[in-house]
Amino acid sequence: MDYQRIFIILGLAVTAYLLILAWNEDYGHKPAAVEPFQSAPSDQVATNDLPGVPGINSNSSGINGTEMDGTDIIPRVENATAVTTAMQNEAVQQRTIHVKTDVLDLQIDLQGGDVVRGALPRFPVTIDQPDVAFLLLDPQNSYSAQSGLIGRNGTDTAAGRPIFQAASNSYEMVNEETLVVDLTLPSKDGITITKRFTFSRGDYLIQVDYLVENGSSQIWQAAMFAQLKRDGEDPFASETQGMGMQPYVGGATFSDDGPYTKLEFDDVADDGYKAQIEGGYMALVQHYFVSSWVPDGEGTYAYQARKLKDRNIFLYGFTGPIRQIEPGTSGQLSAQLYIGPKDQYRLEEISPGLNLVVDYGFLWWLALPLFHLLTFIHDLLGNWGLSIIVLTIIVKSLLYPLSAASFRSMAKMRKLQPEMARLKDRYGDDKQQFSQAMMELYKKEGANPLGGCLPILLQMPVFLALYWTLMESVELRHAPFILWIDDLSAMDPYFVLPILMGISMFVTQMLQPEPPDPVQAKVFKFMPIMFTFFFLWFPSGLVLYWFINNLLSIMQQWYVTRQLEKAS
Repeated sequence: MDYQRIFIILGLAVTAYLLILAWNEDYGHKPAAVEPFQSAPSDQVATNDLPGVPGINSNSSGINGTEMDGTDIIPRVENATAVTTAMQNEAVQQRTIHVKTDVLDLQIDLQGGDVVRGALPRFPVTIDQPDVAFLLLDPQNSYSAQSGLIGRNGTDTAAGRPIFQAASNSYEMVNEETLVVDLTLPSKDGITITKRFTFSRGDYLIQVDYLVENGSSQIWQAAMFAQLKRDGEDPFASETQGMGMQPYVGGATFSDDGPYTKLEFDDVADDGYKAQIEGGYMALVQHYFVSSWVPDGEGTYAYQARKLKDRNIFLYGFTGPIRQIEPGTSGQLSAQLYIGPKDQYRLEEISPGLNLVVDYGFLWWLALPLFHLLTFIHDLLGNWGLSIIVLTIIVKSLLYPLSAASFRSMAKMRKLQPEMARLKDRYGDDKQQFSQAMMELYKKEGANPLGGCLPILLQMPVFLALYWTLMESVELRHAPFILWIDDLSAMDPYFVLPILMGISMFVTQMLQPEPPDPVQAKVFKFMPIMFTFFFLWFPSGLVLYWFINNLLSIMQQWYVTRQLEKAS
């Protein structure tokens, strides 16, 4: 009967395995392909919503003499004159330019000078599509990086956004170390304004400058705003998959509460966000990637986040202090725009706290040194899978004294099993007397019935910290190991590693004493199956860590048991 039950369970396990393979093939997560570089939809480039100007009191005027209350002051596309889709697309194509560096592939709308599309050529959307760049600023999500000038002499007014001119409709970095793209406005009343984008080789940080030459007889006055605009849906090419904790998608900023404050879409929709901060940053965060505006200059900036009325569109940004440029002089208003991966080393250089968008959760204090150690090992070995194995060996070695104590306790428990069986026969169904006698036996022999749980308890913080390390570190995205494991940040496509992990867990369990309680014993035997099931969807790098950890535990337990047998 027992053999029949085993065969039935094995048959069900094989069937479940085949069903999971079929489900993953048909319904598993498949990132949407990104079309080649093309113009953004007209809604993306025609819809503009500007903030108010900070530093203007109730007696001062805002844009062109109107009061600024932070509401949308630019007409939206739905209120514009209706035109055909063909006419809209033609107009968009005529006013957009294409800028390509070695790490960025951007589309800039000459209306307003906004970055309306941003692809990352060094990061393919999937392993199967190496020539299709991951799209971060995505028109599908109304995702764009906007900036402009507002105030008395601002170029962005209730009448509309300025239309810049460019010397070319396409710019590409070839051999030069920097690429400068100038957008100019025709001189008006002796005032010349140039919006300059400066790109550096190998860098995802863009310098955005407004160069103002005041040839008039009046003081020029305006403030620069910079904001990120997108809907509240998951990213178009989101890589979240499977079970477990999902990466954060939403806003983040530097605030009085700390260098990294989350501004979730739901909270912003309910209450909005306003703050006056010196320096800081405003970012939109998603899995592995981030976009961020960073002030470039001294002074207090008015930060805000809000949801547009009756639309699932969010604005995260800031407005700088009002600048005055005297007649016959020139001046500059600047900010920095980052569009790229969560490279915590580079982000830390850009702005204090910006590196914290690589969110390791409450175990950041453990995950961060694990990441640094993992990076150091990778620099030596050149393979992230081998680096995880070496990291596991190091962690296991550091925890060996505690693990050895646990293994010795389990070995003693195994020796006591015959005596415990006699106690059970002696006291029968009298559980109270049996428990008392059993505890006296444990005390006499120096055994700890909970000792076997200690290795797992010790590993759980490391396990969770490494989970977030693998989930958040863009360095491990699409990182291959060996054979069929071509992405350590994704689940094993054939579930080989989870099954091997389950087998190793079963072997580890066989080396441990069986709990005296029959119910606990059944639950104990079922744990490898449960763990295997949950690990099916975990990143393969994490499963690799747990599998190697189990193998090392088996070796350590065998060694400790042999030492105890020799001593006895």
